[in-house]
Formats: sequence, structure tokens, C-alpha cells
Amino acid sequence: MSERTERTAAAQAILGIPLFNTLMDELEAGEINSAVAAPYENHEARQGHMAAVRAIRHLRARIGAIANEGQPSGGRKAPA
Repeated sequence: MSERTERTAAAQAILGIPLFNTLMDELEAGEINSAVAAPYENHEARQGHMAAVRAIRHLRARIGAIANEGQPSGGRKAPA
């Protein structure tokens, strides 16, 4: 098995773990709620929480991209 297929298989295994998805959902929701609840004057706190949300979403997107490596995309086709 090549390194690429091992990475793809590992990423697919991670995404197949229900606990991983639940934890990521809870982390993201917690950070969003903390950003919303941060005092109006505390811009740094809100920015920190939103940076954490972006990091969580980036991690999920990166794992998803690795899991889909080598698979045909469902992109649009050229017009006839």
C-alpha cells in the first residue's frame, strides 16, 4: 500500500468514527457560543474564539480532502 493510499485510508477511518464527529461538533459549538457570549468590549476574546472555529473547520476540511484523494470529483462537466 502506498503512502497516499495509507493516508487516505487513515483519514477515512477518522471520519468514520462517530465520536470524532461528535467531539468536533461540540468543540465548534462551544467556541461559537463563547464568541457570542463574549463581552462587547472584549474583541480579542471574540477573535480568539472565532480563530478556534476556523481551525476546527480547517482541520475537518483537511481530513475530508485527504479522505477523498484519488477519487473522481463530482464537479461540473464542460458544456457540449
